[in-house]
Amino acid sequence: MEPDEICWQALIRDVPDFPKPGIVFKDITPMLANGPAFSAVISQMAERVGPDVDAIVGVESRGFIFGAALAFKLGLGLVTVRKPGKLPADIHSVEYELEYGVDRLEIHRDALSRGHKVVIVDDLLATGGTAAATVELVRKLGADVESCLFAIELAFLDGRGALEDVRVESLLSFK
Repeated sequence: MEPDEICWQALIRDVPDFPKPGIVFKDITPMLANGPAFSAVISQMAERVGPDVDAIVGVESRGFIFGAALAFKLGLGLVTVRKPGKLPADIHSVEYELEYGVDRLEIHRDALSRGHKVVIVDDLLATGGTAAATVELVRKLGADVESCLFAIELAFLDGRGALEDVRVESLLSFK
């Protein structure tokens, strides 16, 4: 069976009451552990990246997994967006709201330049706060966001609403 024919969606496991009661966590680790399935996901993501993209932006932490594999497949560089205190050089940072508080993301000031076109990649789109903060960081550097690309979208949380002016793509959507 060719990688694109693998039913990787069947390898997404529901874990009830994680990380807290009432939450059904979408666990991607079985899919990541299956080589043909992971390859299929990366191939499907690659089909959604335009020809003029300069870099992939991966968001900590699972966005690094998808972003690195996608950047490698496309021959592009990978720019990482990290949690506070993880980047060694001069940074831009942005605070954003979570359903349970406030968090911060950072990017190196020299990671991108004006006019660079990027695709932001992460494993999951939920409420959109992390993705919107990443868009803000990329734009602080003068780069253009071609799209945000996710393996999974929890559509019932309307994360797209936080990304109104950005094209959003997801491979698998839970309504």
